[in-house]
Amino acid sequence: MTVSTLPAPLLKQTELETYYGVSAWLVNKWVRDGCPVERLRSGQRRFDLAAVKAWHAEGSADGQQARAIQSEQALSRRSA
Repeated sequence: MTVSTLPAPLLKQTELETYYGVSAWLVNKWVRDGCPVERLRSGQRRFDLAAVKAWHAEGSADGQQARAIQSEQALSRRSA
């Protein structure tokens, strides 16, 4: 017998908002910023939670690197 793993169901925007405890405005901002989203034929959006989590993790790493560079630049300006 073969057991296959079904893909996790896609979340509606309201379900994603509830999961993260955020507003519709913030989820819309995430989408504008590149958050992965699936479009249905009807135009509705659905979110793969694993893909959204990965996108956030990637963004956090990028954000930390950008903040480190900004701090380094600020320190070099002070010492100059």
